[in-house]
Parts: sequence; C-alpha cells; structure tokens
Amino acid sequence: MDILNALRHYFGYDSFRQNQEAIIRHVIAGSDALVLMPTGGGKSICYQIPALVMTGTAVVISPLISLMQDQVETLRANGIEAEALNSINDSTTSLLIRRRCLSGSIRLLYISPERALAEIDYLLKHISISLFAIDEAHCISQWGHDFRPEYTQLGILREKFPDTPIMALTATADKITRQDILTQLKLRNAQEFISSFDRPNLSLAVKRGYKGTEKTQFILNFIKARPLEAGIIYCLSRSTTEKVAATLRKKGINAAPYHAGLSTQERVQTQEAFKNDRLLVVCATIAFGMGIDKSNVRWIIHYNMPKSIESFYQEIGRAGRDGAPADTILFYSLADIIQLTRFARESGQQDINMAKLKRMQEYAEASVCRRRILLNYFSEQTDHDCDNCDICENPPKRFDGTRYVQMALSAVKRTEESIRISTIIEILKGMRSPAVTRNDYDRLKTFGVGKDLTTNDWQDYLLQMLQMGFIEIAYDDGDKIKITDIGNEVLYGRKTAMLSMPEHDTQETERKKPKLRLQIPTITIPGLPDTTGTEDKKLFEALRNLRTSLASEANLPPYIIFSDKVLHSLATIKPTTTEQFGSVSGIGEFKKKKYGETFVTLIKKYV
Repeated sequence: MDILNALRHYFGYDSFRQNQEAIIRHVIAGSDALVLMPTGGGKSICYQIPALVMTGTAVVISPLISLMQDQVETLRANGIEAEALNSINDSTTSLLIRRRCLSGSIRLLYISPERALAEIDYLLKHISISLFAIDEAHCISQWGHDFRPEYTQLGILREKFPDTPIMALTATADKITRQDILTQLKLRNAQEFISSFDRPNLSLAVKRGYKGTEKTQFILNFIKARPLEAGIIYCLSRSTTEKVAATLRKKGINAAPYHAGLSTQERVQTQEAFKNDRLLVVCATIAFGMGIDKSNVRWIIHYNMPKSIESFYQEIGRAGRDGAPADTILFYSLADIIQLTRFARESGQQDINMAKLKRMQEYAEASVCRRRILLNYFSEQTDHDCDNCDICENPPKRFDGTRYVQMALSAVKRTEESIRISTIIEILKGMRSPAVTRNDYDRLKTFGVGKDLTTNDWQDYLLQMLQMGFIEIAYDDGDKIKITDIGNEVLYGRKTAMLSMPEHDTQETERKKPKLRLQIPTITIPGLPDTTGTEDKKLFEALRNLRTSLASEANLPPYIIFSDKVLHSLATIKPTTTEQFGSVSGIGEFKKKKYGETFVTLIKKYV
C-alpha cells in the first residue's frame, strides 16, 4: 500500500497537510528528521503512515501514559494494530504485548523514555524496528519549556540502532532548542521540517485588567453561551484551579480542578470524565491536556497570563484540533506580571525566562493583529491581518490620557517613589487606608484628584503606563513603583501620553456569529442536489447523541468515534448510502464498515 492509499484507507483523507508527505517520504527513505509542527497540525500522521507502509514495528517514545493510551485507542478505532508498554499494564498484559512485538504483529509500539532505555538490550534488540519517533522532543533540551532529564539519554538510540531512522517531533521549539535536539539525539544529516504555526480556526482575544469578580462573571456568561461544548480554564496556581472550579459548580456548571497536588486517582477520574464528555469544564494548571488528543475542545481560557509564548501557544493549541472553529481568551493583569516576574527572577535561567515573559507581555498588550505577533515569534511572517482576533474585529480606541498619567506619576513622585500600585490607587481615589494614613499621604496635593475614576480604570491605566515604560516595578525593593526617564518627560509636560479606553464588559450572553466558516469538502450525491451545502443543526445534535451512545457502548471517548468536524460534514453533506458516507473526509474504510449503516439510517430520517 502506498502512502496516499494508506492515508485514505485508514484515516479517510484524500490529501496530506503541509510538509506531511515530504516528511513521510524522507523517513521512509531511511533518513532522520526534526519535525516542528503546531499542536493540532497533524504530527502523528508523520510517523503513523510510515509505520503502516514500512517493514517492522515503529517505536513511539512519549512522556505521558495517558497520551499513549489515547493514541492507541485512536489507532485501533481505525483498524490499526497498536499497543502501549507502560507501568499501568499488569505482568500478563506486558507479556502478551512483548510476544506480539516479537511476532511482528504490532505496527506501532508506544513506550516511555525510561522504558525504552531499559528495553534497549532486551525487547528492542530482538524485534524489527522500522523507525523511532520521539514525541515532545523539546523535553530533551534545558533551553526548552518542559525539560525532562530522562530524555537526555535517548542519544544512545543512534549508537545502538545506527541504521534505523529517527524522527524527533515537537510543537514548540525556538532555534536554540532545535539545535539542542539535533545534538543530543545525535541525528545524522537530519532535515528540519518546520510547518506553518498558523491555526486560523482559533479566535484570539485578550481581556485586560479584569478583577476576580469580573473574570467570574465573564466566564459564566461565556460558558452559558456554549452549552454542551468542552473547554479548559488554565490557572497559574493549584489553589486558583480549585477556587474557580468551586465557584463554577456553585453556579450550576459541572467543573473540576486538575493539578499535581491531587491524588493520581482524582487526576485520572477528571481526565477520563473530560475525555468522555461527562465533564465539560476543567480548571487546570499547565500540565492538563498534554496527555490527551481530545479533538473536540471548543474553547480555552487563560485565567492568568502564561510565562511564555511557547506555553501559551501549546495550551491554546489544545482547542479545535479537528479544524472546526474554537475560541481562546487570555486574562492578564498587573498582579500576573508581578508574580511571573518574580518567578522568572528566582529561576535558574533568569535572563532567558525574563526575555520569554517580555515577549508574552508584548502579545497581551498588542494593538496590532495578535496572530501576526504569534507567527512572528515562531519566525513566520504574514502580509495580512487575520480578521479572527479581538484587535482585528475591534481596534482599541485611544485618547490623550496625559492628565491621568501625570496624576499617577505625581502621586509616585510626592511619596518619594516608595509605594506600590495599590497605594497609588488609594491616594488617587482619596481612600484613607492604613498605608495612606500611617504615612500622611492623605495630606498630599494629589490625594483624591482621581476620585472620579473607578479603581478598575486606574488599574488599567497603571498597567498601560507600565507597558509604555513610564514606570517600572522594583522587584528587589518590595515591588515599589519607580518613574523612568520617559515617565518624567510626561510628568513635566514635555511629552503627551495616549491611552486605550478601558474595557470591562463581562457580558457574553449572546454568542457572536463566527466569521470563520468550517471548510467542508463537498462530494456529489446524485438525487440530493438541494440538501448539500447547508448544515442541519438538528441533525448535527442527533449525530452527536448517536456518537455519544456508540462511544459509551464501546467504552471509548466520543471524539475517537468521529471528530466534531466529521459530524458537521455529515450534517452538511447528508450522505444516504454507505459509499457516500465513506466519501466524507475523515472516515476511513474501517469506520465506514463499522459505523456506516448506523449513521446513514439516522441521516435518512432528516433528508
């Protein structure tokens, strides 16, 4: 079977995505490769197709047991022989898997880096290996964002298996990290394949300066406008995940926390419930989502700003993996900047982490198309705006805010630059707090001059002043605010300051019509000229219910049966025969035979 036939037969696609075919042919020819492809960009196809057409077993090294299990289930659902050898298997299961490997009946074997190293002179030595695929390869580099010491020993694979091609795959890696991957894995004359990082189906939006109650109200309205849709809320701390989940549950939303402090059983239960659509909202620290290939996550919210664009991009990449439209929201505030800066300064790589945080701030503070900023970070340029981010849809309104900036700077100057953000606001608002009265700040000329503005507005303006370099935070001196040279220029009237209007609209009660339309490949269905091209929403819901029922019977996550995109395609194309059903993109031969009659019977009721 050639690679195009394998793609169609097993996965139901008629063509490869960018770089996939070139990568596959390169590896089949026996060469090493470094594959950089965004989350949801189709990395797994790059080693799964070679595994199907080459002789022997492809060994896939992955750091997460849950991800291995997820991929094995997905492959089996497509009629492909795959197994995972890991610590959750009992001795009998492991023995059976080893025997199947030795007999050559397994096409893909998933294994952890530790287990792979332990099996080099045992199982791996005695089976025919077609290729090694090292997933999450950025974990090998101390320059990467998720360094794992056990990865650093994988260079021994090249020494022990000199003639077996090795493919390293990652979703996010800058130039330094990519070079480190090549060096540590000892890849020989490896070709680098860097795919576009553009995920046009993801909408991008940032909410600046929202307080806790405002965030909560926005999130509640956001989720209520998306019933039956799964999403993840990423938080900076374990306590925040629990607090947000508890708040949502009180409001009638089924949400659960996920973080490393929970027991293994609790984490597994939450992950399984989310995979199987029994739980639609997870409030998590950054670890969640790496272990699953759930394709129908429809939204991602960052409750706090992430520490780097790599982390941010990997996390939003967990939405819309099926190609259907998905929403992403990032909240960020002065408190986030102060906390993340402290983390970066106290880390072992202060300069690198501070630089990464600065780039993340630049994205959050952008006044130009956010997608262009993201793509530029990954050395990819585009000559047009995306029309699917908040800046493109609603350019920020600016005004001459010199007077407000001077008020704030005057308060800082008159206190001899010895106060923090909260005290600046108390002085400007005329609030006699303990810090104000204890230091006689209520006698200052600036006391109460900004009482006409809300606390939220002052928070927003001070954040903008920090962005524009008028003030800086002395992290080594109790987070006190200092005025910069350019800030003095504004304070003494030698320069003006343009500010953006604050936005604290928490209303998200009515979902906006998505500008992005789902691209559904059309097929010609004789006798049904009037039913194709327009999606039947009621049919889509019926198909989703059928998928849930079939998944429950098979003890599988619903997205492994079919992705949301396939269901949207079926509700649009409305095939009425099994052959027509099998022509829909994303439905391979195995699934056509297994599910075709059941789905077609339902579709006929709506045509």
